[in-house]
Amino acid sequence: MAKKDSRTLVTLTCQECKKVTYRTPKNSDNTKEKLSLNKYCSNCRKVCEFKETKTK
Repeated sequence: MAKKDSRTLVTLTCQECKKVTYRTPKNSDNTKEKLSLNKYCSNCRKVCEFKETKTK
């Protein structure tokens, strides 16, 4: 019997311009809190903080 997939696809949104530019998998079993990463935003043209938001 196959195991339940614990990886879910989350959307990352820039906190400065509020533009959605990244979608990444997250292991929901190990990481209960929201994901927050520093990534490059093509709209702001700099490295900004991206936080996990609800997928539509």
